Amino acid sequence: MRRKREIQQIKLSEIQREKLNDEIKAFYYDVRGEEIGVIQQMQLLELFEEKLAPIVYNKALDDAKKWFTQMMDNLDSDYYGLYKNENG
Repeated sequence: MRRKREIQQIKLSEIQREKLNDEIKAFYYDVRGEEIGVIQQMQLLELFEEKLAPIVYNKALDDAKKWFTQMMDNLDSDYYGLYKNENG
């Protein structure tokens, strides 16, 4: 029986975190015309990390499975394409 693995939370580097916090700050200012504080930026980013990580992870798995399935279908057709006609 296969055990279900827990998805680890995304761990961003400090540079990635700073860049995303800047993006959040710019979004709030550009779209909403509001200033957002550092604590609010961090809380919002943590929420996205927690809630978005499983969605992105699952989508990546689905995309990888689709690609792999297509490659296996190609392999199957390529394999049978190598068969020789036995009737002459």
